[in-house]
Formats: sequence, C-alpha cells, structure tokens
Amino acid sequence: MTKKAKPDWNGYSLKPRKDMPDGLWMACPGCKHMLYKKTVEENLNVCPECNHHFRIPAATRIRYLADEESFQPILSDLTTEDPLSFKFRDTTYKQRLKAEEKKSGSKEAMQIGKAFIKGRGVILCVMEPNFLMGSMGYVVGEKLCAAVEKAIEEKLPLVAICCSGGARMHEGVVSLGQMAKTSAALAKFDEAGGLYIAVLTDPTTGGVTASFAMLGDCLIAEPGALIGFAGPRTIAETIKVELPEGFQTAEFMLEHGFVDMIVDRKDLRSEIARLIDYCQK
Repeated sequence: MTKKAKPDWNGYSLKPRKDMPDGLWMACPGCKHMLYKKTVEENLNVCPECNHHFRIPAATRIRYLADEESFQPILSDLTTEDPLSFKFRDTTYKQRLKAEEKKSGSKEAMQIGKAFIKGRGVILCVMEPNFLMGSMGYVVGEKLCAAVEKAIEEKLPLVAICCSGGARMHEGVVSLGQMAKTSAALAKFDEAGGLYIAVLTDPTTGGVTASFAMLGDCLIAEPGALIGFAGPRTIAETIKVELPEGFQTAEFMLEHGFVDMIVDRKDLRSEIARLIDYCQK
C-alpha cells in the first residue's frame, strides 16, 4: 500500500523530501553566516565571508604548513602516565586519554617531527586542540624538549604551532613543571644560536602562554586568536573592572607589543620561509 503524503495547513499535498545529509553546512562564529563546509575546507578552514580562522587538527595543520610528504614524526608513540590516579566523577584519567585518542586520532596533545617548509628544513611542533584542548602535560613538555635537542643537533630552526587551554590538571604539579622544563630547554637553544618561531593560534592560554609560546625570537599570531594566561571572563570577575574591547585578541596583542605580526593562514608558509631566510643570512 502506497503511503500518502500528509496535507499541509492549506490543504495542499506536500511531496516527501529527502533529508539533507548532515555535515554539509557549518555556522561561522564570527559573522554568523551558514557556510558550505567544503568551501571552507578549500579555503584552509578560513571563513570566506569574514576571515574567521577555525581551529584545525594537528594533522591538517601539518598538511597546510609542511612540503608534501616531508614531515617525519618523532616520538609519535610517546604516551603519558597517571601520576595522581586522577578520577573525575565516574571517569578515570586513563579512560579519558583513550577517548581523546579515539576522538582526535592523536596519542597526545602535540606532534613533533622534521619537515620542510618551502624547501627550508625545520623541526616542527604542532599542538592538537582536539586532544584535551591541547593541554600541556608530561608528554607535551617531553616532546618540546626533544624537538629542541633535535634542532640543536641538526642546526635547524624550530617552529612551534601553539594552541592550548593551558596546563593539564589531571597531572597536577607534573604538568606545571613543564613550564620550567620547556623554558630551560629554549634558553639552551637560544645559547646555541637557534632560531625559534612561535605561531600563536586560537586559543593560546594558560601554562603554554606562560612558557614556550611567548619565548620565540619571532611571535606570529593568526587573525582573531585569543592569547593570554587566564580567560577574559576570569580576569573580569577577579579584578571587577570592565576590560577593553577586543582584550586578549591577536590584534590587541599586536597593538600593545606582545606579538610581532599577524599573518593569515594562507600566507603562513611564505612568511615562515621568509623569516628563516632573513634570520639565517
């Protein structure tokens, strides 16, 4: 028996329509436009209407930055322990780590490796925002330090793509100790005459901002990136004053001398290559 279409409120028959597949469209948080997802992806995950830079996974970032098939991973299987036997409600830290690995496709919140950017050899560190919001624990600190050692050994520039919600509470003082550890490693790199370029993306906050993210010889920010230690809401509630418009955005940071330049994602490869050539003359 054929199923009849239900009449609409005017009494006209409506033809059954196929449901639109999920995931074809996305809303831009900047301009609020509905965007065709494929168009956004072809534009390097940047809104074609307002230039909002979407957060992207580490693997995508590496694909955008590194020359094709040039990235050689280092310590890709390194995983963390559970020093505090941390448990939140009914979920243990180890269970959370497995869930985050499945969600992000990455074993930790940073990937490091040797790569080429427009033919210039670099040691590349890329944070993974989809793994516990890029929070810095033991493994992130260990990988950053290993990348520094490799850069010193091979006399290559170090490029770090920062995207983080801060230190990882699940590891307590172990995660906080990475701030000093990574800062000391970069001081050693500086003494060796190495070039360190830090790229600050949305968001770069907490212990990462208070350590390796802000120690670059050149600090590049993506447009609109949130950069700071504590979030604007936390600061406003603490000091009880109205914050300036655009507080902690990349543009505000550039105006007040905290970053050196703002570079669109489409120009990032060329700008990093230009800086390497300029600084290594």
